Amino acid sequence: MGISSERDLADFLITYTRDMAVSDEEPDAILDRYFVPDFEYCNDGLVIDRQRMIDHVRPVRKNVDKEVMTADDWSGVEIHEALVSGDRIAARWTLRTKLRKGKIFAAEIYMFGHLASDGRIRRIDQISKQLEEAQ
Repeated sequence: MGISSERDLADFLITYTRDMAVSDEEPDAILDRYFVPDFEYCNDGLVIDRQRMIDHVRPVRKNVDKEVMTADDWSGVEIHEALVSGDRIAARWTLRTKLRKGKIFAAEIYMFGHLASDGRIRRIDQISKQLEEAQ
């Protein structure tokens, strides 16, 4: 289930984002699919470890509009570029989602990562910029 191609990376960005936000599946099971146990996820300078990521899921799941994100044609992730070279990954993508109270969250994300030998993610470094279209 690891990442070995640009298509795999794009699929990860879409599926992981959706599953962490709206799935009934336990977040640790989702993380195990895509990340090694001791992964580091550095977002806008803040390093998020496994437990912190799990703790982050509950408020996310509470605040997103589940009807929008669970639709079969959900396109809240727009992949602009996805690159895989050996054990390195990079992507530029936009996330848009409707929140439960009607607001829109939108951000452009620049992500760089390092894969373990099994194709799961060992580290991600990313920066995000909230877009003005967000309400």
